[in-house]
Amino acid sequence: AAIILMVDANLQRETILPSERAFAYKMKLDAIKHQGERTDLTSAQLGQKSWAVNQVAEQSGDSRVQVQRYIRLTHLIPALLDRVDEKKLGFIPAADYLYKLTEKEQVMLEMVMVQEQVSPSVDQAQQLKRMSEAGELTEAVLRQIMAKKTKEKKVVLKETSLGEYFPPSYTPKQMEDVILHLLKDWSAKQGIPKDET
Repeated sequence: AAIILMVDANLQRETILPSERAFAYKMKLDAIKHQGERTDLTSAQLGQKSWAVNQVAEQSGDSRVQVQRYIRLTHLIPALLDRVDEKKLGFIPAADYLYKLTEKEQVMLEMVMVQEQVSPSVDQAQQLKRMSEAGELTEAVLRQIMAKKTKEKKVVLKETSLGEYFPPSYTPKQMEDVILHLLKDWSAKQGIPKDET
């Protein structure tokens, strides 16, 4: 009961990192399971865990699935968990797929993420999990999967910033056409080679 009260107090903080929430939910789940030893279930252990997860979900305001996702984060190595906290690794890829990788595979993944400055998408995380389950996730395979993600540069220009340069009647498409035409002239004057890919 004391553990549950302590965890609940910590969860009330305004800012709480995913890792903190993950370990708080895991601690609360373990405490509830220990507190409510149920013997009225046919499959006691499985039923008890399911019942305890429901309890954590009801008391936290998060859905049962979300609570399970947070708890799965506790299976990540500290370096990957830090990346989730820093928003350098997506919550869904980490909580749904990457937690299944072995410790060695997670260390390998973190190394590649640092070296290549990449982070796995949901699709890539699914591929990594599949290769891990098949026992085929080598560093070469991991690098190959991670290399498939192309970094797309995105530039956003606000209409309010551009307004002084265009007549009020211009549509966003007309503005884009003019900007691209001007950039084409500018790059030609700069001698910037065209990307043929």
